[in-house]
Amino acid sequence: MKAKLIAMAAMAVAAVFSSEKADACSRVLYVGDSASVAAGAQPLRIVGRSLDWKTPIPTNLYVYPRGIAKVSDKGDNVISWTSKYGAVYAVSYDGGITEGMNEKGLAINGLFCKGTVYNSPEPSDAPSMSLAVFVAWMLDNYATTPEVVEALRSTPFQIGGATFDGGTVSALHWGITDPEGRCAMVEFDHGTINIYEGQDIPVLTNDPTFREMNAINDYWVKVGGINMLPGTVKSPDRFVRGYFFQGHVERTNDADLGLSIIRSILFNVSVPYKYAVETEPNVSSTQWRSFSNLRDRLYYFDIVTNPGMFYIALDKCDLRAGAPVLRLDTTKSSAYVGDVTSRLERHAPFTPMY
Repeated sequence: MKAKLIAMAAMAVAAVFSSEKADACSRVLYVGDSASVAAGAQPLRIVGRSLDWKTPIPTNLYVYPRGIAKVSDKGDNVISWTSKYGAVYAVSYDGGITEGMNEKGLAINGLFCKGTVYNSPEPSDAPSMSLAVFVAWMLDNYATTPEVVEALRSTPFQIGGATFDGGTVSALHWGITDPEGRCAMVEFDHGTINIYEGQDIPVLTNDPTFREMNAINDYWVKVGGINMLPGTVKSPDRFVRGYFFQGHVERTNDADLGLSIIRSILFNVSVPYKYAVETEPNVSSTQWRSFSNLRDRLYYFDIVTNPGMFYIALDKCDLRAGAPVLRLDTTKSSAYVGDVTSRLERHAPFTPMY
């Protein structure tokens, strides 16, 4: 896969990220057997990601129907929309969407990238976009990766967000994937959005930037993973391992087997829970993992301190306009396992941390 870079102007204003914590997340795409699918059908695709942080990040799952009016931030100079698609969101601190998948099978994952600088030095009167709802804006309005990319090209906005966990500002980049395997990696750089597009882009981790990370990976591809793979928890090492393993596993369109395969790859690029090294006092452990089955609209959640993994089947949810917002409070039970769609409860929409 070769990704192409599209550079575009983006009106962006936010605080520059500064944190002592080492942030780590990994996103890996598993693609099934394209040779065995019927004409016009798509192979299985599952996006797996890990969220790594020094302390637990409480994350609840919300299912939003279509037809809900929303705004991109507080104040008057904002973007407003009414959701075209229902979606499941992973909402951290009940205040900001980390990632999600909509009913069309579009998945968006936000990962930390300490090199991110949202703001442009030039003043702007563009509408304000909060990081708390940025993922919702994309999932609510667009069905495919190209549609999201076009919206990012054509919609000026300023982006920023509230701090969390003792003053941390979310410095993020995003992986966008649709059921046809069209991908985009989105990074902000001093008022410019860099978008790397490609088919079935397999891996995204953290720093350095996506272009630089691929240059590092190119070296390891020549070394050959059968001979040697880097083994630390650092972002480039996790990227290289994820890239190698996703390229050397069986291809299947069986959803359960495919889930087992991508889950095992995510274990290999995760950071052990309570991992500690004296020379790396701020290293982050994997807190949870998610798996978005884009073909079957299944969203799996795997909290590392729980004994089991559970999932929400979007096709079983009432996503019609006027249907209630639903929530799964992941703190209520550590025994969630399997299909928990029926355990979703009516709940008020979450309050964004603008």
